[in-house]
Amino acid sequence: MSFLQHFKVLVVDDTTTSRILISESLQDMGIRQITLAKDGEHALRTIMAQPQHLVISDFNMPNLDGLGLLKAIRSYAPTRNTPFIILTGKSDRALLERAAALGVNNYLTKPFTTAQLKRAIEQIVGDLR
Repeated sequence: MSFLQHFKVLVVDDTTTSRILISESLQDMGIRQITLAKDGEHALRTIMAQPQHLVISDFNMPNLDGLGLLKAIRSYAPTRNTPFIILTGKSDRALLERAAALGVNNYLTKPFTTAQLKRAIEQIVGDLR
């Protein structure tokens, strides 16, 4: 069995369509264990209950935005080193600098392709084959 069958990804976005599109892209890559969360609070409860191998989170969300989620994940010992990709609707240098200061591993600007998402993940975890 490939490691992708056991690779757990938490996708966090307040837009249902975005969650579905990201999930479908991950499935196209061979990733099968995908958990969806509608906002940062939901995501935080999820990752505290079940550790993940990767978090992909939108920045702009109600009930704890992406930076708040990243900060909470980095401040909790069991999740501190969980790889984190932040998604943003525009290339915002100040946002990316704040994310970098909090320990984000990578970022993507929406819209993005499955190939771009795969590259962003591979830059963190290595080849997805």
